[in-house]
Amino acid sequence: MTLQQIKKDKRINAFIDHTNDYLKAMGYTDHGHRHLNIVSQRAKKVARHMKLNANDQELASIAGYCHDMGNFMGRTQHHYWAGLLFSQCYLNEAKPDDVATVMKAIVSHDKDDLKIVDKITACLIIADKSDVHRTRVLNKGMKAIKEDIHDRVNYAVTDNKLSIDDQKKTITLALRLDTKFTDIMDYFSIFVARMNYCQKAADYLKYEFKLKINNTMLA
Repeated sequence: MTLQQIKKDKRINAFIDHTNDYLKAMGYTDHGHRHLNIVSQRAKKVARHMKLNANDQELASIAGYCHDMGNFMGRTQHHYWAGLLFSQCYLNEAKPDDVATVMKAIVSHDKDDLKIVDKITACLIIADKSDVHRTRVLNKGMKAIKEDIHDRVNYAVTDNKLSIDDQKKTITLALRLDTKFTDIMDYFSIFVARMNYCQKAADYLKYEFKLKINNTMLA
């Protein structure tokens, strides 16, 4: 089971397309191929720095690509729906242990009341929660963007880099935020829970999570 195989799977891509259409209609930011490719790449990057083996790196990237595809069945429990959809596609087509590993990461990516029990899950959490950028904004015209705090904050982020220092054992999310468009407090008002979850995942990996906004280290 490889990421390239998953990306060519018409079932997976149908779930992703329906999710993106559903959330766009609800006024959410991008949860389609743009977001999933970034999360997939970042999950594999973190896994590589954690010295996970090649198969586990691939599973992290697969979990990243598939983690949001259940949203069209309901936002609140989308992590469960995505895990179940993935199992229906691949339980008889791949190693059961690999399928279960991907399912576990998908199910645990969104709720910090679920315990992090493996490194692949921790890699996915950091990859997913670190994706904030103006290219995630799907809608609507500038007036509507300014009125919606999630759109406004995402649109204000003009640069986003996730770097890992293996010597210092740090994972740093560095953002460039246009403070003429929104202020830093707006960012924290909606993203503090996500940053805390990144910190929790980094702690599991025995790294320290740091947040830098406009060249100022905030955490």
